[in-house]
Amino acid sequence: MQRKSIALPGTLERRSSRTLRSYIKHRYYFFMLLPVLAYFVIFHYVPIYGVLMAFQDFRIFKGISGSEFVGLKHFRELFDGIYFMQVLKNTLIINAYKILFGFPAPILLALLINEVMRPRFKKFVQTISYLPHFLSWIVLSGIVIEILSPSRGALNVLLMELGFQPVYFLASTDWFRTILVSTDIWKGVGFSAIIYLAAIAGISPELYEAAEVDGISRLKKVWYITLPSIAPVIVIMVILNSGSIINDDFDQIFNLLNTNVFSVGDVISTYTYTEGIAKMNYSYAAAVGLFKNVIALIMVLTANTIARRFSDQAIF
Repeated sequence: MQRKSIALPGTLERRSSRTLRSYIKHRYYFFMLLPVLAYFVIFHYVPIYGVLMAFQDFRIFKGISGSEFVGLKHFRELFDGIYFMQVLKNTLIINAYKILFGFPAPILLALLINEVMRPRFKKFVQTISYLPHFLSWIVLSGIVIEILSPSRGALNVLLMELGFQPVYFLASTDWFRTILVSTDIWKGVGFSAIIYLAAIAGISPELYEAAEVDGISRLKKVWYITLPSIAPVIVIMVILNSGSIINDDFDQIFNLLNTNVFSVGDVISTYTYTEGIAKMNYSYAAAVGLFKNVIALIMVLTANTIARRFSDQAIF
């Protein structure tokens, strides 16, 4: 039987005193956190008050406090409307594809970079793969539009040289979702790989040395040493990314979307923008946003519960 240690009052006081002294000693580091805390408070917590609009017929001149309370009226409109279900379907399909193909991509890239033996070439590959992350979707969408242009795009020029007809990829319902998924991977794969490269760097070299003594191939080292060692990180990233099944990338889709592909590309964020900004239907747009965030929260909590039940890794 294990004996539980009981902290005496004097011990607790000494610990509290040491903690307070540590905070005072490193107070300048906490001051550096103030801008970050201010950002989250101002732009993430204060706007929560606006959720009340989802339960009102909001009028600008009356404000939130003066607008009429209508309960779940806008949520009933949400689920009774035919077009919203199409928007929800598009969101789930696009994000499912992004998770299915985009989540393993940085893991694979990190494994490949880790196997590169030449340091200069490794740094070159890392730099090239990281670069798109630091460019906005305004810039990247312009590049994508030029590359896929049916008249002057490099891809269509190549197709015409091979004897094929040019394809207007961004106006094709067959190609639009593929473009969204592939460009999302292109932008984020390098930066996301940093997390897994850091996890790989923490693996003890003695494991690989012992594997070499046993004559294990490089592929088996990856399968039996590298992947199991970074499995906790992968589980945490799965939990964090589970909410993205309903959270789409507005900047990407808004800059690539056009009227020809609305049926397959219009998602919740662009739909919210159209209803809330273009049509000034603020209460309905707030109801759409609240619905999306509640579903995302449920997905994250569910993924965390499953991970905690079947493994030792979980966020909370």
